[in-house]
Amino acid sequence: MLESMRKATQNWIGRTILTIVFGILILSFAIWGIGDIFRGGATTTVATVGDVTITAQDFRNSYQTQLQQLQRQARRAITNEQARAFGLDRQVLSRMIADAALDQKVRELRLAMSDEQIARSIFDDPSFKGPDGNFNRQAFNDIIRDNGFTEQSFVRDQRRVYLRREIGEAVSGNVVAPQVALEAIHRYSNETRSVEYVLLPETAAGEIPAPSDEDLQKFYDARKQSYRAPEFRRVLTLAITPQTLAEPDKVSDADARAYYERIKGERFGVAERRELQQIVFPNEEEARAAAEKLKAGTSFEALATERQLSKSDIDLGTVARSALVDPAIAKAAFETQAGQVSEPVQGRFGWAIVNVVRAEGGNVRPFEEVADEVKREVAANAARGRVQQVRDAIEDERTSGRTLTEAAKKAGFDVTTIEAIDAQGRDRNGAEVPLTDRENVLRAMFASDIGVDNETITTRDNGYVWFEIANVDAARERPLEEVKDQVTTAWREDEARRRLSDRAAELVKRINGGETIEAVAAAEGNLNVQASSAVKRGGAEGLPAGLVAQIFNTPTGQAGSAAGDGASRYVFVVNDSVVPPLDPESDEIKSVSGQLSTAYSEDLLSQYLARLQADLGVTLNQRAMNAATGGEAF
Repeated sequence: MLESMRKATQNWIGRTILTIVFGILILSFAIWGIGDIFRGGATTTVATVGDVTITAQDFRNSYQTQLQQLQRQARRAITNEQARAFGLDRQVLSRMIADAALDQKVRELRLAMSDEQIARSIFDDPSFKGPDGNFNRQAFNDIIRDNGFTEQSFVRDQRRVYLRREIGEAVSGNVVAPQVALEAIHRYSNETRSVEYVLLPETAAGEIPAPSDEDLQKFYDARKQSYRAPEFRRVLTLAITPQTLAEPDKVSDADARAYYERIKGERFGVAERRELQQIVFPNEEEARAAAEKLKAGTSFEALATERQLSKSDIDLGTVARSALVDPAIAKAAFETQAGQVSEPVQGRFGWAIVNVVRAEGGNVRPFEEVADEVKREVAANAARGRVQQVRDAIEDERTSGRTLTEAAKKAGFDVTTIEAIDAQGRDRNGAEVPLTDRENVLRAMFASDIGVDNETITTRDNGYVWFEIANVDAARERPLEEVKDQVTTAWREDEARRRLSDRAAELVKRINGGETIEAVAAAEGNLNVQASSAVKRGGAEGLPAGLVAQIFNTPTGQAGSAAGDGASRYVFVVNDSVVPPLDPESDEIKSVSGQLSTAYSEDLLSQYLARLQADLGVTLNQRAMNAATGGEAF
């Protein structure tokens, strides 16, 4: 094509035609969107807040950082589509807009922070302290590097953070929860009611005759959607996971026991916990000199005092072995007898001596009791490497044009045929169909169709699932004759509930008219009158949630009714209501007060930010936002 264009430009006619063509192209680009290049790159701006611009690059960087943190927390890959479904892009942009608005307010108020203040704030940050309680340069470097900062950029960012925080504190700091709110919550949570009640059983509804054809048809017509046959799919599927490839019979007792010893505390009972203290030394010589002092009779606390360390500086707390991130320290701490001090050990942050103050014995199930489970897990771990090999072999066969059944057979596996499955994962009889990575696979199955070459699904345990849709039976309305037995049963149950509801209403009317619940119960066939004097909104032992809710919807001294299991019905009387005095010093009220104060503070700050953004003016570019997160630009 380029050669043809070069030949065309050898004469004036060709040059004229090419000039016209390129002129049209340039004009069309200017009209249909490429003109943004010439108009200052508007699509590179995601949002404008006052006189601050949030660029697509800045937004993309913040979004990717947040996405990576989310993936680390979830311990699995999260696609951009999933992240946008979670609202991650909107959360990130909302935070950036709020930060931009606060930064402008900081400049308007001329707030500032000296280098000494920012340095002191960073040195005092618990995130950057080592085991000795002091600022740790290596920890600081590791954390800021993992979050994409250099030291200079981190200091600049933190200065802005601290100044924004000053405004936040001025707007919503030290908010105190109103006393009236605490009293209302206290009353709601701690009001206790005393009730008496009887249960009208289903048999109290009497004999329910068979419905007439007219009644049955009317009942069915009002509930047709409930009796529709859902869409069913016939699916061929193959799951290759560490579990499906595992061969637990080939795992030796020795290997299983070694694995058991590593995980027994966390997996098969309560792990042993130890109260630990630790002193870190800059070098081995000082650590060994300190160890000699301890052997000579110096106490661990006295040694800490010599090194100008407080109790909080040396205290590691009462922890399980898994809570200690330094393997060398963990080994020393849990191999030293309780009440003893370890030999000097080289940890990640220097040489250390660990004092085992006391030990809390763990309660762990013996190996013999869990041997089969351990072997299955060891086998699954060993099979992880083979999963990828099998996956590659099957994909190679599918790429060459073979069906899933043929590709699986070539790799030595058989596909599973699911004769019928609906969108809830049930078969025609309503039984649950077993599926690997159920939620994701089911969603994919019903987003596909016959003849579609489906993407391989990666499971949470790093396995793979393939599937093909073999047939689709569309959802349909089932005629009454097809579901007559079900409809008849439902009609009888509904009729029993109606009769008992009417009967309960009559009994409630009689009790509220002056009869005692005991008299009413006796007249109804000596029903058993029960009582409860400890009914709270949070529940009461032996009482269903629906009954408890109705008890608190009924005035004291009045009767009411509530549905029981099946068609049964409760009739009750509220005899008394007691609210204990509010104790401002109780742990419960202090907790509620703290939660309310936090909620009010956040609400005040949200209102302030909303007004600040309204005053500054905020414009959004949805197209640029979508493009920055890998979405479709429109």
